[in-house]
Amino acid sequence: MAKVKKTPRPKAQTPKGFRDYFGTDVTRRQQMLATIAGIYHRYGFDALETSAVETVEALGKFLPDVDRPNEGVFAWQEDESDWLALRYDLTAPLARVAAQYRADLPSPYRRYAMGPVWRNEKPGPGRFRQFYQCDADTVGAPSVAADAEICAMLADVLEAVGIARGDYIIRVNNRKVLNGVLEVAGLSGDDKAAERGIVLRAIDKLDRLGVDGVRALLGEGRKDESGDFTKGAGLSKAEQTQLMRFVTANDDIDNRLWEMRELAGNENPNLKRLAIGASLLSDSRMRQLLSGPEWGNLRNKLTISVLEDIVGSSSQGKEGVRELEEISTLLAAQGYGPDRIVIDPSVVRGLGYYTGPVYEAELTFETLDEKGVPRQFGSVAGGGRYDDLVKRFTGQEVPATGVSIGVDRLLAALAAQNKGKSDERGPVVITVMDRERMAEYQTMVAELRQAGIRAEVYLGNPKNFGNQLKYADKRNSPIAVIQGGDEAARDVVQIKDLDLGAKLAETVSHEEWKDQPAQFECPRADMVAEIQKRLARG
Repeated sequence: MAKVKKTPRPKAQTPKGFRDYFGTDVTRRQQMLATIAGIYHRYGFDALETSAVETVEALGKFLPDVDRPNEGVFAWQEDESDWLALRYDLTAPLARVAAQYRADLPSPYRRYAMGPVWRNEKPGPGRFRQFYQCDADTVGAPSVAADAEICAMLADVLEAVGIARGDYIIRVNNRKVLNGVLEVAGLSGDDKAAERGIVLRAIDKLDRLGVDGVRALLGEGRKDESGDFTKGAGLSKAEQTQLMRFVTANDDIDNRLWEMRELAGNENPNLKRLAIGASLLSDSRMRQLLSGPEWGNLRNKLTISVLEDIVGSSSQGKEGVRELEEISTLLAAQGYGPDRIVIDPSVVRGLGYYTGPVYEAELTFETLDEKGVPRQFGSVAGGGRYDDLVKRFTGQEVPATGVSIGVDRLLAALAAQNKGKSDERGPVVITVMDRERMAEYQTMVAELRQAGIRAEVYLGNPKNFGNQLKYADKRNSPIAVIQGGDEAARDVVQIKDLDLGAKLAETVSHEEWKDQPAQFECPRADMVAEIQKRLARG
């Protein structure tokens, strides 16, 4: 008789690219989401919760940073009919909702949404296939006042969750400005669509490849460290130069401020006005401007002047520059200066997706990587205007703009600054000395819960009392309650202050422990009041 093969045991491991969250991790995220939701709500946005599953058709071809339609999603076919997929972001479902309920929703429609999204892509360090996003969007508002509002709200969110002013910067650019640069460089028109696609992807990789890498992709192409060759756009030297002026514009602005003292005769009226003012400043005053908020205001104006030069006669480019100027003016009127939000042409996120202003929140403080090398934490949020997304459903252009916050990255940033620790303590633990008296222990825990105190009875094997205290320690419990037969006969309880005990253990010997107030006896009737007193002391 053939031997029956045993079914192998499943491996107890998370799928690649996914992770589990425990206790304080979940609590910290919930606290952060509640804080962000409070800011969104204060700005007049309403909550929206959509299904985690959408049709592949509804999701469309807008998965960021992916060349092929529907690549990067977890998808399956339902009964040989529609293909379904887990949502890859919270914006695609919003576009479907805005189209499906357009007759019932107010216009503009302002909503926020929070929840997990899924991306079927190669995982890496700190890069998971499931992660949380926290979005706010305005659908139906063509004015860039909506974009300025999103940027202001993003600054408020970062400060509300614990990122200090000075530890972040929100950078703002405009896709129309890049379109103007492409036009001036001779890359407009249907016959240049392939080259434009390569150029957009190249510029979008500026952070990863650097200036030289982008320049190579604008030309013949680039070979990476593994030896793989990526074909470039094949642009001429003149076309490359025009595009690189845009890509490197931000790097040149600091130097140009110093040069403005020599440019009083420049024909550009805005630049001339700034130059005349700068020419009157001493070197020491210039250095003050370079490091202070006044420099930021001057810098924004200079940035806009530089972009005016670069876009030349392009009408779309000029429109983009005017929008940036309006955003800067609106933010300044609300008190959001360039110390928090700055015009920055180096922002090139999602250039194949956004249609107008784009913005990105970057944390500027340094952390140490695994090798102890100081690094800036980088981007934690981004967004922009995407006027074409709802059009897929309605056939009509519907203006929309919004932001997405990477909650997990923001939590990691706070942890790196030691600001992310949850202040929630574990529960008070009622230890069990006699199994037969479980009902009395349950009465104790019920009294604590009714008083609003988080508490539990130890439900493991009570035979070893030391294990009960080890359990309380693992649970980060502040207090353990002890009542054996002797205490019950005298109608008292022992209260063990585990927080204080840990502090005392660092400074006193084991023999001295008995004389310390970390453990004391009190009447059973006073148990709740004594524990409240200890917990209030913190």
